Amino acid sequence: MKAELAIGLVVILAAMGGAALSRGAAKSGATELKVTIREWTVPTKGAHPHDPAVGADGALWFTEQMQNKIGRVDPATGAFKEYPLKVENSGPHGLVADRDGNIWFTGNFAHYIGRLDPKTGAVTEYQMPDAKAEDPHTAVFDANGILWFTVQVGNFVGRLDPKSGKVELKAVPTANAHPYGIQMNSKGVPIFCEFFTNKLASIDPKTMAIQEYALPEGVRPRRIAIDAQDRVYFTDFEKGHLGRLEPKTGETKLWNSPGGPGANPYGIAITPDGMVWYSESGVKPNTLVRFDPKTETMASTTIPSGGGTVRHMVATADGRVYLACSGVNKVGVVEPQGR
Repeated sequence: MKAELAIGLVVILAAMGGAALSRGAAKSGATELKVTIREWTVPTKGAHPHDPAVGADGALWFTEQMQNKIGRVDPATGAFKEYPLKVENSGPHGLVADRDGNIWFTGNFAHYIGRLDPKTGAVTEYQMPDAKAEDPHTAVFDANGILWFTVQVGNFVGRLDPKSGKVELKAVPTANAHPYGIQMNSKGVPIFCEFFTNKLASIDPKTMAIQEYALPEGVRPRRIAIDAQDRVYFTDFEKGHLGRLEPKTGETKLWNSPGGPGANPYGIAITPDGMVWYSESGVKPNTLVRFDPKTETMASTTIPSGGGTVRHMVATADGRVYLACSGVNKVGVVEPQGR
């Protein structure tokens, strides 16, 4: 009864936008993860916050996929600002900030990449050069300021040069691969998931040649995070694993997720201390899991609001993790204890 009361108080605090010390029961194979999770309700109902991003000013930015807006919250004050998009039903999905403070997003329903100037609210649209590239998905910048992105159903990986506005597309060799999560390694090479296959892939930043890496049979990588050694961690949405690929050797290692085969691991990020964080979307409430690569151990806790599917997460420079909790219309910040 006391444990149930404590969990209830955590949920109430989170709903109020306050800090909640998350100490939910640890899942099988994991110890208890002790973190503070602060969550805020997005002002627009039904926003379906999809992807978060860290702004140049440290703010938490997020896409409001079902309400055609880009949102921003200041974690220090909880103050929100929302930016409506002029292209109807854009379906903003992926999100990333550039060095100048502009916010770039994928218009997943409307075949374009958008750039939002937060100072003016003006949005510039960059259309896809091929009608088959119908659903730009996830985006990431390289060190030269080139925006790389996946096109899920269209089965492309693309790049956009902000200086010229030129968009180039490269078809993925495997048919119906559904390119999904994408990140940049230390050498400036984009690595991406082929969600409908058991493959990860890289694309040469100069030639756009794609190299695929086979994973164990039945694995379905959805999101990735790359560590300081360029090892690629991925969430195996289908079989309930956290995985790691060593691209140099092709070696793959899998760890069972605490929630079991049906855990549906989804959003993932790596903090500057090397810890791997991800969420299990197949358990209710969703969990937050921290994996220590040095000890290969996991710690787990529940997300106070329930999460409603944490599809993506990003790490800040000071070791926090930003969340978008789509099904419960909230965004949140995870703060490790002892920061």
